[in-house]
Amino acid sequence: MKLVTRAQLGWPASAAPTQTSTRGVKVHYEGTAVSTKLLTDHNACITEWKAIRASHLANKQENYSDVAYNYAACPHGYLLEGRGIGKRTGANGNQDLNKAHYAIVGLVGSSGLTEPTDDMLSAIRDGIDLLRQHGAGTEIKGHRDGYATACPGGPLYAWVQKGAPRPGSSTPPPASGPVSGGTTYTVKSGDTLTSIAKACGTTVDELVKANGLKDPNRLAVGQVLKLPSTTPAAPSKTPATQPAPKLEPYPGEKFFMNGNKPAIGKSSAIFTAMGKRLVAVGCGRYKVGPGPTLGQADVDSYEAFQRKCGYSGAAAKWPPGPTTWAKLQVPKA
Repeated sequence: MKLVTRAQLGWPASAAPTQTSTRGVKVHYEGTAVSTKLLTDHNACITEWKAIRASHLANKQENYSDVAYNYAACPHGYLLEGRGIGKRTGANGNQDLNKAHYAIVGLVGSSGLTEPTDDMLSAIRDGIDLLRQHGAGTEIKGHRDGYATACPGGPLYAWVQKGAPRPGSSTPPPASGPVSGGTTYTVKSGDTLTSIAKACGTTVDELVKANGLKDPNRLAVGQVLKLPSTTPAAPSKTPATQPAPKLEPYPGEKFFMNGNKPAIGKSSAIFTAMGKRLVAVGCGRYKVGPGPTLGQADVDSYEAFQRKCGYSGAAAKWPPGPTTWAKLQVPKA
């Protein structure tokens, strides 16, 4: 979990009302235009989050005590602290709804940046799991469940309706508790050395010895603990001796265009490699192929990938840009 705390944001302790338990968590979006700049600039995400809090505090009609949400999730996978743990949200529509569920907002909107990235979905899951460790029940709902609104938007709500699975998993992860595996463990809020030892298949004494801990009762959020050598490490997907694949550098916009139109009919082995990657990431729109000749299916497939990366409207249209090209990781033809 990549947590940005209130202290790191320069905010004081939240003045929101205390609430130590709920039925679960509701997922939100901003509901306004959100710049696609957030996809490539994490500082823009921090600025956006601070602007949301400032606008809420300036809203005299609603009289917010703090930013309305418990947490926010950005496209880069960071969980940004708002009201935080044990605080009633101000985002669900009325006091009864606020008492029923905590709230996490994904930094996507109704235009511009509309599609959550996989990293953002993972961060929302991090927030849900963290809140479950501190009093949230198992329900995961959208803002529109129980309140007349389009929030959290089509893409996020579709994910919520599937049970909010972590990307790459067909089912949601366990409701709470640290996750074992690997050679290190990053301390999260609410962790104790006992809970970490139990989840990672070791003992408190072994953790103390492996990390030279002078006081096992003092852990810091974000602290990285070494797991004892007796704890099996997660298997590597790629053998250490296997060289990293060579990727196609971005060919430039002109490579994909014939004047102002897609270069339909142009042949290159790069298009075949590109198409295979588009199929592999679930964005293939091919009936036949892909092949070495650029066709409309290649264009449709890449535009689907750009939407998956969070772009919309003209920003999602052909041709490929350097940012999405780097994310697609096309192997060298």
